[in-house]
Amino acid sequence: MRTSSNRVLIIMPAWNEAEAISAVIKEIHAELPDVDVLVVDDGSGDNTAAVAGAAGAAVLRLPYNLGVGGAMRLGYRYARDNGYDITIQVDADGQHDPRYVPDLIAGLTEADLVIGARFAGVGAYQARGPRRWAMAMLGMVISRLARTKLTDTTSGLRCSNRKMIEYFADWYPVEYLGDTIETLVRAIRDGHTVRQVAVEMRPRQGGVPSHSPLKATVYLGRAFIILLLALIRR
Repeated sequence: MRTSSNRVLIIMPAWNEAEAISAVIKEIHAELPDVDVLVVDDGSGDNTAAVAGAAGAAVLRLPYNLGVGGAMRLGYRYARDNGYDITIQVDADGQHDPRYVPDLIAGLTEADLVIGARFAGVGAYQARGPRRWAMAMLGMVISRLARTKLTDTTSGLRCSNRKMIEYFADWYPVEYLGDTIETLVRAIRDGHTVRQVAVEMRPRQGGVPSHSPLKATVYLGRAFIILLLALIRR
């Protein structure tokens, strides 16, 4: 896709998303007819890659599951090597509405990285218990670093300019939550500007969510460990 003179790529990390991914890609193409879509199949055990290719996406396959960070690192390298100026990270389960893509791109006029944020006055999405507590605390700490309000620092809907594409192609963590928290902390500390745009998230369109009370509690602990490591790393 081109916006004025810019080439735009949607990067979609996917692990066992064969049930939903075709509809997600088709919706993107219907809403943004000229968009380029790259699916990074993160070692899926189902036919995610074949379904994505049949729906019109370019597909890269990882030989085994690395997590979102590993998939996105490969996606940023593809974007850099193929001359894209803007990338948008979009989940493969249908939670991210492609109608917000123009708003995210517009946000790049004053930022290098734009987050599509829940809890910013749009939509009725709610997180509860330990997961919500973690999100609130992370938002408070990282907002202070960024010197702007960031309400959803773990959002997987993100838009990057060419400078961030090159930055993330050279460095992108693969640890759990590193693709969200650590990327923000390090990018901010290295002088990149981060902002957010309010968006509405939807329920996943297929597959099975991984959340449970036990996993939410583990999430809380891991989130603060990752934040601490991100703050002390040089």
